[in-house]
Amino acid sequence: MEDRKIVRKHMKISGSVQGVGFRFRASHVARGLGITGWVRNEWDGTVELEAQGTQEQIYRLLKMINQGSYIRIERIDTTEIPLEQKEYGFHIM
Repeated sequence: MEDRKIVRKHMKISGSVQGVGFRFRASHVARGLGITGWVRNEWDGTVELEAQGTQEQIYRLLKMINQGSYIRIERIDTTEIPLEQKEYGFHIM
């Protein structure tokens, strides 16, 4: 089934994403959805995020992050990358 297929996406997210609780919210939501991966701030004001789960889980992750009070996602550059077979949990880096 295509909707159950696990994928891994690398995303560079820009907008109002630093200093607004983005990483904490991403971590909390990802864990609740059963997504593995990591999130970190970048020097250029963007946030880098890798998420591994189904397409639907990743869509829900981004939607729920963007509902944060001060968070405003303006752009997401996404690349599908190989799965991490032995990854557990979601981490703030």
